[in-house]
Formats: sequence, C-alpha cells, structure tokens
Amino acid sequence: MVNPEIYPRLVEARLDEALADTPVVLIHGPRQCGKTTLARRVGETRGYAYFSFDDDVVLAAAREDPMGFVGDLPERVILDEVQRAPELFTALKSTVDRDRAPGRFLLTGSTNVLLVPKLADSLAGRMEILRLHPLAQVELARRPPTFLNALFGAEFKMGNRPRLGDELPERIVAGGYPAALARQSPRRRAAWYRDYIETLVQRDVRDLARIRLLDALPRLLMLAAGQTARLLNVSDLASPFQLSRQTIRDYITLLTRVFLLEELPSWHSNRLRRLIKTPKLHLGDTGLACALLGVNVAALKADRALLGQLLETFVFQELRRQASGWEDAVHFHHFRDKDGTEVDIVLETGGQRVAGVEVKAAATVTASDFRGLRKLKQAAAQRFSGGVVLYDGEATMPFGEGLYAVPIRYLWEKWRD
Repeated sequence: MVNPEIYPRLVEARLDEALADTPVVLIHGPRQCGKTTLARRVGETRGYAYFSFDDDVVLAAAREDPMGFVGDLPERVILDEVQRAPELFTALKSTVDRDRAPGRFLLTGSTNVLLVPKLADSLAGRMEILRLHPLAQVELARRPPTFLNALFGAEFKMGNRPRLGDELPERIVAGGYPAALARQSPRRRAAWYRDYIETLVQRDVRDLARIRLLDALPRLLMLAAGQTARLLNVSDLASPFQLSRQTIRDYITLLTRVFLLEELPSWHSNRLRRLIKTPKLHLGDTGLACALLGVNVAALKADRALLGQLLETFVFQELRRQASGWEDAVHFHHFRDKDGTEVDIVLETGGQRVAGVEVKAAATVTASDFRGLRKLKQAAAQRFSGGVVLYDGEATMPFGEGLYAVPIRYLWEKWRD
C-alpha cells in the first residue's frame, strides 16, 4: 500500500535550489501525481500560505480582480492549479518586477505551460519550471537513482541477478500514480485510472478548449494507448472518427498539454542522411495505458507484442522521471533510419554527451540487438557515452566497448553487486 506523503521525490532538491534564488517556481505535471503534496510539504516548514484554484470562490476572486488578488496575498504563498486562472500571470509579473525576493510564489499546474507560450513568456526570467511525474520505481523503492550515472559513464560491471519474470508486467500494469497505488487490488487500481480519465476530460480539457466532440477524447486516448511506443500516425488515429486529420492532431496536442500523451522527437545527426523524422508517441503512464486498453497482468503476459510496447513506454517514463532530479538537463529522443535500424530511447545532455537504450521484453540478448546502438555510436562519435540493451534476463554483460546487456531491474536497483 502506498502513502504518497512519505515518498521522497527526486525533484525535491532542485525545488529547494529554485526557491532559494528565483521569485516564482512552478511545479507542473499531471493531476494526482503529487504536486500539491510536495508543495505543501516543502512549504509548511517555510511559512507558505496555501490557496487552491480548485476552490470556486478563490478562482472567482482571482478572475474578477487579478491585480488586487495578487496584491493582497501573504508574503509567501502556494497557488495550486494555477492553470485555471491564467489571468494571474500578468499580475504576478508586475508584482515580481516590484520585488524580486526569491521563493515568494510557489505555483502548481496540471497544464504544460511550455506549450502555452503567452503564459511561459509572461514570466520569462522570473520563473523556474520543474516537472513532476507520477512516482518512479526508484522513488517507490526509496533508493537513490544510479542508472543514469552508470549509463553515461559506461560503468556497468558483469554480474547476475534473478530475472523479474511476472513482477515486470505487474509493475507495468500498476503504473505510478500515488492514489492508484494506494489501492489494494489491481481491479480497484484499474477503476481509479478509468475514473481519472473521465474526470480529467470533463474538467481540465473542457477548461482548456472548446471541443465539439468531447466524448471522442477517451476513445482517442484508448487508440493512442494501442499505439504507445510507435511512430505517431495521425491518420490511423483519425480513421475511426468523422473528424479531420488536423482536428485529431489538435486533440493530440491538447492531451499532451495535460500530460496524458507525450511525443518523443527523433534524434538527428549531420553524419546520417536517411533518418526518420516522425516522433514516437508514448502514454504518460503505463498504468493509465493498461486501464484504457482493459489489460490486466494475465492479458499482458499473453500478448507479447503489447508487452513489448508497454515495456518500452515503462522504461522511457522511468528514465524521464529519474532525469527530473538529475544534475544535468537530459533531452530525450528516439533514433530510426529508413532501413529500419533504430534505438528506442536516445538521451542527450546539453548537446555534449549521447547515450542509447534499447528495450527488449525477452530473457536473452544477441549481438544483433545492438545494431541500432552501434549505428548511434558511429553517428555520435566522440560524444557517445554508452549504450545498453535492457532486457528481462539475469546477466549484465559487455557487447563491445561502451555497450552492455543489462537486466531491467537495474533501472531501480543498485547495479553494482
């Protein structure tokens, strides 16, 4: 049973740093991922007052007189679900310009403001934005993350651990939302995820945009769950609906804004000319994807193709979550050329270091599984730091300089024996 109150979050150290030198700090991420819990836990020892725009009275007051509302706020304040009151951003800018004291405003939001340029630009240079994800496996295990250091340092050592077996699809189906994980049974967790989708579509999506067919969104999400870890194909997603391709594309962007979907851009290099530029599509959480598809652990074990897709999304999201607290900014991509050579996840730090991760649901690895990683290594040249094939096996083994087969469990377990 999971109590979100007691789980340390990887982003917390970065939050402390931001509050020490930045006037406005925004924690954004999907609803129910733990933003309010984190903000209030950090804020209660620092004397922060708390206001939520999910409270209709607070929201009405802010919309009626944004400047007056901000002017009357206490010295340090948490403003929760601030995307519901976008009028406040201009008022916050004016207030901060008069007094740039660090850590005055701690905001949370369930909409990606980076995809709403007017909001992000209004506080440019005054606000730091931190992304909070659902719980990572390392957070659930209460272990410090070590995988990224090992990956970029190519420091994996030969060794053996038992394979995960049935535990792997169980983790995929459970997902990472604290409230879902707090439920005792898989059936109850799936019910939470279904209710979550319904509430989010009816509330936040309706707030963001006027959509002609709101009922189409849950079905679109279900279709997107079936395409997770595949190249984004808008035509395929649009085909069941009597809607234009552009309308469906707009809906995908909208679902990305509320963190339900994520597009993984393609990696490019001047050394390679025949690269596929289409982004990959990933669901924001595998527990959510399984609930949308009506898939439980038994069904996932029986469908190896779907297991492979969801495992890739599971690994991608775990790496994203671990990177949120890493000291260097990590940019994520995928790599594929027109010959079909691919690397599932490419990680890049500041344009300097490049690493690759290939994901396999199988218990064995062969030299041919490193084909894409070798091509990535050649293209990245001296910038290449390391590459791994993550698989559900027992042994960590080298497959050439800087290339390793690594059991998936080392994503959240200490890799060195």
